[in-house]
Amino acid sequence: MFVHVVNFWLKDGLSAEDRRKFEVGVSSLGNIEGVVTFNVGKPAATNRPVIDRSYDYCLLTTFENESGHDYYQIAPVHLKFIEECNHLWERVLIYDSESI
Repeated sequence: MFVHVVNFWLKDGLSAEDRRKFEVGVSSLGNIEGVVTFNVGKPAATNRPVIDRSYDYCLLTTFENESGHDYYQIAPVHLKFIEECNHLWERVLIYDSESI
């Protein structure tokens, strides 16, 4: 299994409409062929010293293997999301991992 986690920090001062545009765009990624698990969420209300809650949204996707992830990266839906929404975020941090 290949896991792809993306944390997004959106720009300060975005309108509700801009945030909704981001949510619709990031949610569209779940329709890409090869995605096994898909979740978009906001930081949970948990509060322990080891938890980073500084991001605005977290995208979690899993794929059967790295080639599924590689296709996802070049899929038209993914490229459209980046093109239409990249002006909305300040920072993106990605964690990719493979099952052991």
